[in-house]
Amino acid sequence: MEKGDLKILNKGEEEEMELQGYRLCRWRLALVGFGVFCTGGFLLLLLYWMPQWCVKSTCTRTTARDAEVVLLRSTDEFRRWFLARVRVMLAPGSNPFHSLETQTTSPSPPSSHSCTFSNSASPPLAKGQTPHPSNGRPAQELITKFSDYQPTQIRYFTFHSTKYYWNNEVQNFKVLTGLEDLQVSCSTLHLEHTAGLSRNLQEYRRLFFGVNEIAVKVPSVFKLLIKEVLNPFYIFQLFSVILWSADEYYYYAVAIVFMSVISIATSLYTIKKQYIMLHDMVAAHSVVRVSVCRANNEIEEILSTDLVPGDVMVIPRNGTIMPCDAVLISGTCIVNESMLTGESVPVTKTNLPNPASGQQGEVDDAYNTEEHKRHTLFCGTNVIQTRFYTGELVKAVVICTGFSTAKGQLVRSILYPKPTDFKLYRDAYLFLLCLVAVAGIGFIYSIVLSILNKVPAKTIIIESLDIITITVPPALPAAMTAGIVYAQRRLKHIGIFCISPQRINLCGQINLVCFDKTGTLTEDGLDLWGVQRVENGSFHQSEENAYKENLVKSPFVACMPPCHSLTKIDGQLSGDPLDLKMFEATGWILEEATEEETSLHNRIMPTVVRPPKQLLPPEPVLSAEQDMELYEISSVYEIGIVRQFPFSSALQRMSIVARVLGEKRMDAYMKGAPEAVASLCKKETVPENFAEVLESYTREGFRVIALAHRRLEAKLTWHKVQNIGRDHIESNMEFLGLIIMQNKLKAETPGVLQDLHKANIRTVMVTGDNMLTAISVARDCGMIPPEDKIIIADALHPHDGQAAKITWRYADKPQKPRLEEININFEDVSHVEEPKTQEMYHFAMNGKSFAVIAEHFPDMLQKLVLHGTVFARMAPDQKTQLIETLQGVDYFVGMCGDGANDCGALKRAHGGISLSELEASVASPFTSRTPNISCVPSLIREGRAALITSFCVFKFMALYSIIQYISVTLLYSILSNLGDFQFLFIDIAIILLIVFTMSLNPAWKELVSRRPPSGLISGPLLFSVLTQILICLSFQTITFLWVRQQPWYTTWTPLTDVCNLSSNQNLSDHNDTEIDEHNIQNFENTSLFYVSSFQYLIVAIVFSKGKPFRQPSYKNWPFVLSVVSLYFFLLFIMFHPVKGIDEFLEIVCVPFEWRVKLSLVIVVNAAVSVVVETFVLDVVLWKLVFSRDKQSNFGITPAAPTSQGVIDLRAHKCLSWLCCPYKKAPKARYMHLAQELSVDPDWPPKPTTTTEAKPRPDNCSSYQIMIGS
Repeated sequence: MEKGDLKILNKGEEEEMELQGYRLCRWRLALVGFGVFCTGGFLLLLLYWMPQWCVKSTCTRTTARDAEVVLLRSTDEFRRWFLARVRVMLAPGSNPFHSLETQTTSPSPPSSHSCTFSNSASPPLAKGQTPHPSNGRPAQELITKFSDYQPTQIRYFTFHSTKYYWNNEVQNFKVLTGLEDLQVSCSTLHLEHTAGLSRNLQEYRRLFFGVNEIAVKVPSVFKLLIKEVLNPFYIFQLFSVILWSADEYYYYAVAIVFMSVISIATSLYTIKKQYIMLHDMVAAHSVVRVSVCRANNEIEEILSTDLVPGDVMVIPRNGTIMPCDAVLISGTCIVNESMLTGESVPVTKTNLPNPASGQQGEVDDAYNTEEHKRHTLFCGTNVIQTRFYTGELVKAVVICTGFSTAKGQLVRSILYPKPTDFKLYRDAYLFLLCLVAVAGIGFIYSIVLSILNKVPAKTIIIESLDIITITVPPALPAAMTAGIVYAQRRLKHIGIFCISPQRINLCGQINLVCFDKTGTLTEDGLDLWGVQRVENGSFHQSEENAYKENLVKSPFVACMPPCHSLTKIDGQLSGDPLDLKMFEATGWILEEATEEETSLHNRIMPTVVRPPKQLLPPEPVLSAEQDMELYEISSVYEIGIVRQFPFSSALQRMSIVARVLGEKRMDAYMKGAPEAVASLCKKETVPENFAEVLESYTREGFRVIALAHRRLEAKLTWHKVQNIGRDHIESNMEFLGLIIMQNKLKAETPGVLQDLHKANIRTVMVTGDNMLTAISVARDCGMIPPEDKIIIADALHPHDGQAAKITWRYADKPQKPRLEEININFEDVSHVEEPKTQEMYHFAMNGKSFAVIAEHFPDMLQKLVLHGTVFARMAPDQKTQLIETLQGVDYFVGMCGDGANDCGALKRAHGGISLSELEASVASPFTSRTPNISCVPSLIREGRAALITSFCVFKFMALYSIIQYISVTLLYSILSNLGDFQFLFIDIAIILLIVFTMSLNPAWKELVSRRPPSGLISGPLLFSVLTQILICLSFQTITFLWVRQQPWYTTWTPLTDVCNLSSNQNLSDHNDTEIDEHNIQNFENTSLFYVSSFQYLIVAIVFSKGKPFRQPSYKNWPFVLSVVSLYFFLLFIMFHPVKGIDEFLEIVCVPFEWRVKLSLVIVVNAAVSVVVETFVLDVVLWKLVFSRDKQSNFGITPAAPTSQGVIDLRAHKCLSWLCCPYKKAPKARYMHLAQELSVDPDWPPKPTTTTEAKPRPDNCSSYQIMIGS
């Protein structure tokens, strides 16, 4: 394949893919068809499982431009393959953003931001490839409607509900999302996109953008059934059933079919239910009637499915559910965005600023959904109220539709989730391949032995293939999912709901959990702790409140009630909890104008706030000559909100313009983050000790809000204020003081974090709050112990020719001993007579520093996250990036948030659990009804239990296969085999019963510091499986050889049956017995049947692990009852032969002394298995050799060892030297890093120093130098 033929789609994005073009080849298609016929359809199945083989075997390589089929491959770690058919659409033009008139003739040169999708030199269409429009309308209808235009062929393909169009300019397929593709400026949106589209232009654009709907098609049961049945395991089961039926082994075949039908039915029900739930969620209000503006100034009512980017939608007065993403260009809306953010809090949306209208301070940037989200109405959000000018409409320009909207992207993330990368499943496939190799040996052995003994060909084929079905058990998938199903039920019982059951096992591996702060670690609401006013540039003493009569009209008090985004909905005050708490604390009253009042004026009637009468100063006594009307005006104190500049997370502030009733001049009030507010105030109004006072509050965990005020110029009229930029208002302010809010920890938080730390699970805080507040909360909740040091990393972007740099400083003044004196090498601690106390350090940084470090110090970022504990002021995408970085150093990451801005991180984490049940959290794998973090240990405990159950079941099924394989192979050597009913008894009465009961062990009651292995290819598990295989092989072989050495042994016939020798009556009965053609009934078969049946129970007991991850097996009464019953039954039929049972199981009567010897073999077998598994493996090897979570060895969670710990460490080193003479490096990347840093004398960076980034040399990573302060 030529390098130039490889195209990259979505470069730099999460869905980045490689694309190769192919053209169908007739002779290859014919050859593949012949192969499918010759293989009975198996080749078709193989090509279905391997799309890359399908494309390469039926097509020839061509350029992407001429492709009829494209082969896609993801560039992530999974490297998945997909194929898509390229279609051809007829359209009257080549660019949806050009008018139709410009496309009837040769188009003019496109602008710098336009895209040309025409394919003027398109290759001839393949036979049967019919041009058609993408919206599904017949091509003839389109040609008739646009008969005056030259039709153009547009090539595209659809992948994951997204259409990719061929773009001639970039010579690649590109996605059309909407108006953002044009990089249109805010002023251009106002000037060129507010008139609306003509009907023809709307129809034309709909050819490219399709119908405006988020279509979640619920597949038919038949389609889901076919997809499920074509799973490789079910195909193998079908092969096994056919083979068993040919061998007349109908009973187990029926049992497997019955189990498979139940498994498939359950899976279909679950998948169908999830599709229906998602469909219902999306379909609600997805089709509504909307009003749009036409180019001829008409208002037309259409279905929302007809909307296209560029349409101008009229937002109704009584609100609506938004059917698309649109930017507000006139009026104001109150919106509930809980569907997207998870916060059921009304948000005020204002119209997009228009720099061309003369607004001062506004930069004419290109419209961006993220940057201008305060002006954007997102699809699926609920517009509660609108505010408008009389005679004018509240309008919004449609930006994007369908799956390109914010809601569409959320639905796509649910429909097409990223696959779960879990070592267990990869190792399971490797282990199965090993079993297949073992089966291959038995297959060849069986064929050779049968040919040498001149066995009929049919028997050779059936018995040889039977070896494969024995070694690779068809019931394995059902057995492996049993533990997950039971864990899911237990989670549901405690209020944790799961939409991705496979992630339950992943949760068992979690060793780091990220927590949001507000609403997760702390309470949702804030309480007003106090205020600290500023006068004449100096702080007053802090006060519980400032609402005294003499201060009620002061700027400080006047700033609190109007500076908010609150509104009344159904008579109830609603809005941001912080705004709500501040407003309620003042005791003021908010009044909003009714529609009737607004209609009497030529402008929006302002929202008014006023104090209750009891807070006002006493009324003056009137003289008789005073004008009553003037008195009424002077005695009423009201503040009207003239204009609002909404809170911006980027600016960290909000402001309003207000007027006091009766005053001629207006006032500007601002509140926000203290640092941001102080930077916009006159220097002389900000107290000199501002930083110290602020730090004192934030260190104690308070949330601090700063207030500022400015008296506006008299020349600023109401109309001018409506068109002025916020930068002009938010300058030269006077600093008024601080509002101190208290965010209390949830009662459960400290205890849960302590449990996680005891279990060696790291905890990290990821919040959008102030860093010092976050550090204080981290200390209060126990995330950072009091004695640990905190190093703050302040990073700055390169500027003025200077390189990017990081400044390191302590969050607290260093206590003894100093950090630079700390030795982080813990491996030699046993050599110290008096072990010294090790001091830990933690890194803290904000979102800006995180972005700088990720861009300019990528190598250092991994080192920082190794000890990073507090990440503050983090944007939603930065939270996701942090999760990815932690996963990049091999942490298994859990994420717990309240659903607000955490969706991306919740989806990306190995185990994301949302504390919100709102629609935005549907993408989270787990949702908890318990509104605190106590669900996290429960989820990890259940995950560990499910993971250990999966290991136990897999090991048991592997041993079951090998035990049966050994029995059959030994019997094949004497041309014998196990009987059908012996197979049936083993497979159903023992195996299935044991598998489904041994999975019922509940999770252990507490988290322990040891984690279960992450995969099957690990020391403990391989040692366990291999030793048990050797034990079973040894005792079966001993039994097989020993029985042939007995003095009474002879070739079994009914006449030589021991029971017949002791009873003449039995002799006469057995004389009528038919000759055993298959040589099933013999002494070897009976002896091996007894021993192997007990071996299944023995390995079930030794593999059914309890503490520390599951409850002990003796508490699992169904398992205990099953095992005890089977033991009694086997002992009963062994020591008290029953004619009917013996004939059914095709076993023979053996001498009593041989039964005693067999019982001794079984007892010794059990003793050896138990000792090896429970003592040698669990006590000696696991604790002293295989232990991998001794993180203190790598500087992660050090603790001063006790004298007993020193002895254990010496024993560990001694045994490790004996068993593993060469020191094995840790597998996890974070352990490698910790090991390297523990011997690095320059790590951690010294506080009061600076690290600068140097330019990257070619093919080299960035590196840093340390510079003293």
